[in-house]
Amino acid sequence: MAITRDSQMHKRRLSRNIGLGFVLIAFAGMVFGLTIAKVSVLDPARLEAEQAGEAPAMPFETAPLAPQEPAASPEASQ
Repeated sequence: MAITRDSQMHKRRLSRNIGLGFVLIAFAGMVFGLTIAKVSVLDPARLEAEQAGEAPAMPFETAPLAPQEPAASPEASQ
């Protein structure tokens, strides 16, 4: 007995595949949305400064990992 295209098994499998497709699309959309939110400028003070032209608009500006200590002057070592 051959399984036809319109069998009950194919209908259930198609329904399950469509549901899984929606779940995967929703997950991808959520990851994309979180990525955009993380990359966006979320600091209101910086946003106001950029709009006023006081700060450079560099979205990937990084801060130093540790504060740098000033170099010791030659007078202090004596």
